Amino acid sequence: MVAVTAPTLPEAISNVLPDGPLADPLGAFLSAFLVANFVLATTAVAGPWAKRKIAADFWGKVGPNRMGPYGILIVVADALRLLSKENIVPENTDRPAFDLAPLVMASTALLGFAVVPMGSLFGVRIHLADPETGLAFVFAVSSLASVGIVMAGYASNNKFSLLGGLRAVALTIAYEIPLVVTAASVVLLAGTLQMGAIVEAQAEPLLTVAGVTIPSWYAVVNPVAFALFLVANLAEVGRNPFDLAEAPQEIVAGIMTEYSSVYFTLIYLAEFIHIFLAGAVVATLFLGGPAGPVLPGFVWFVGKIWAVFLFTQWMRATIPRVRVDQLIEIGWKGLLVLSFLNLLLTAVVVVVFAA
Repeated sequence: MVAVTAPTLPEAISNVLPDGPLADPLGAFLSAFLVANFVLATTAVAGPWAKRKIAADFWGKVGPNRMGPYGILIVVADALRLLSKENIVPENTDRPAFDLAPLVMASTALLGFAVVPMGSLFGVRIHLADPETGLAFVFAVSSLASVGIVMAGYASNNKFSLLGGLRAVALTIAYEIPLVVTAASVVLLAGTLQMGAIVEAQAEPLLTVAGVTIPSWYAVVNPVAFALFLVANLAEVGRNPFDLAEAPQEIVAGIMTEYSSVYFTLIYLAEFIHIFLAGAVVATLFLGGPAGPVLPGFVWFVGKIWAVFLFTQWMRATIPRVRVDQLIEIGWKGLLVLSFLNLLLTAVVVVVFAA
């Protein structure tokens, strides 16, 4: 566990800057810049390369193997290919909404990382801010991506894009509530919405069996909530069996149908940023955050995020897509009921142990 006295990344950068009124704001800006670029670099590797290699392994295919060792330079090739293409805008689009939608989708996902404790590296805590309502902030900014999706669907002047946007709204309404209710069970256990405090609450060992210490991670304490949260997360990030907003076999590419060049790249990156943000929230709420032996906390945290990413790609490669009516039924009649039952049982357990 990282000592509380260790400086955060903004504090560490501010300390090496010349003293003055701009030291703290500049330290905060540079810290946010570093974290954002790390997230963007990670998603750039995950999208063009890791996604394809994982799917190829599942499907018995080869995947990228020509550009660089193990095909890793496909990331550079795809970036040059996409960014050098002409940006084609269809006629009769709502141009301001069409232009802003990719930025809204990408920026809202990046904002969520502002309050996520990412562990320590070289004696510095990679944590931009730790407000008392950190968990609520994450859900608030990440849900704003739905606004960008609706903007893209409406502004594209394309029926398939509009259908994708409407599906995304239905999906978000149906699965955002179970996601938040399940997270509320973690709040009951930890007694706080503060992300750093939730990680600290999981630091104590739960029990020791045959010399093996089992941590008090909430995935162990409340595995039902962990399973519900993972399923609801699949819907939130648009992965099988809940990828109806894109659904290539049904609505071309949904909201991305009319986008090209840098706009398409931004939407594509936003999709993977949301997956990694979902992984960061799962790691923080259920997997002890950056907790882990031997290696620095930051390394453990990144490893847990990639584990959640691997899970989403596993589902994408193996689970068939559900129909729209099945999507709504699973959300409202299944996950919603189970999430409230889990919350009720968690409240009873907390009250009993507190008494």
